[in-house]
Formats: sequence, structure tokens, C-alpha cells
Amino acid sequence: MFDFVIEGIITGLILSIMIGPVFFVLLETSIRKGVRSAMSFDAGVLVSDLIYIALVYFFFSKVESITEEGENNLKAKIVGGLLFLAYGVFTFFKKQKQVKVDEDGNIIQQDFLRLFFKGFILNFLNPMVIFYWFSILTIHGKESQIPFVSIILITYFSIDFLKILGAKKLRPLVTENRLRTLNHLIGVIFLGFGIVLLVKGIIKIM
Repeated sequence: MFDFVIEGIITGLILSIMIGPVFFVLLETSIRKGVRSAMSFDAGVLVSDLIYIALVYFFFSKVESITEEGENNLKAKIVGGLLFLAYGVFTFFKKQKQVKVDEDGNIIQQDFLRLFFKGFILNFLNPMVIFYWFSILTIHGKESQIPFVSIILITYFSIDFLKILGAKKLRPLVTENRLRTLNHLIGVIFLGFGIVLLVKGIIKIM
């Protein structure tokens, strides 16, 4: 049992240090809009992960046809690649709105529901997420899959919370120019991620 828990924690730690597009958006949200906004964004990511996990768990055979190197797999990569390209272009050229603060310098309440859906959509559009959870759920038998995944998620989102708090500490050092540069970096990362997915899909077709 102890080995089982340690394995789940290690897997969650590995997942938490894997730098993907959502990672940078999470940090940018924390720096620019505060802890509660970043937690709302991260909650959307968590819900999309839970949906993917449920799809794998209850519709294993259907998901297997998507995760295998077949037509459905290629379609998922191409569609995901195009969507990430579009978001990357939008993010790169998007004008940042000034964050409103009160007299004490505290950030005025953000649109948490919009941030929740932003996190949900960005994570859900990434076809690599369902591939990841499919591989994780094949490690253990059906009876231990849910406890194993629960340990992974608790570890992963605990680390995310620490990332959010750490990013908040950087806010006094961050200027508008640096935030604009970070926004451009996020756009480039999404463009790169989209190109990688597209290339993978096109190479398989050829």
C-alpha cells in the first residue's frame, strides 16, 4: 500500500513539472490577476481532467481507438493543433486590459467563471491530455485505478497551488512591459505546441 501511494505521488510530481501551455497561463493569471483568479482557472483545468478520466474509465475501448495510431488519433492531433495555433495568434496580438485595484492595492474581484471556463477549454482542447490519462489508467487494474488517479490529482494540484502562491510573490517585480513579453511568450508556446501536433498528424497521413 505504501509503494502504491508513493508511486501516485511521484507520478503527480512528474506531471506537475511537465511544462505545457496551461502552465504558463496559470502563472500569468496568478501574477496579473491574483490567487483566487488563478485558482478559478486551475479549477477549470481540474474539471476537464476529471471528464477525460471518466471518459477513459467508462469508455475504455472507445478511447483506445483514439489514442492508438489510427485515423481518430490523427484527427484529434490535427484539430487540436489548429485550435492551439488560433489561440496562440490571438494571445500574441491580444491587448492586455489593465487590472483594477482598490485603494490598498488589492486586485478587485475578477470574472472567476470566465477564468474557470478558460482553464477548462485550454486543457480540454489538448488531445495529449486524454492520451496521458489513458496511459496512466492502464498501469493498474480497474479496482485500484480511482485511488491511484486520486493521489496523482491531489499531488498535482497541491503543487499547482504552490506555483500560484510563488507567482504571486513575483507581482511587485513585474512591470507592464514584462507582462506583455510574457503574453507574447505564451502565444509563441501555443503556436509551437499547435505546430508540433499538426506536424505529427500530417506526417502520419503522409
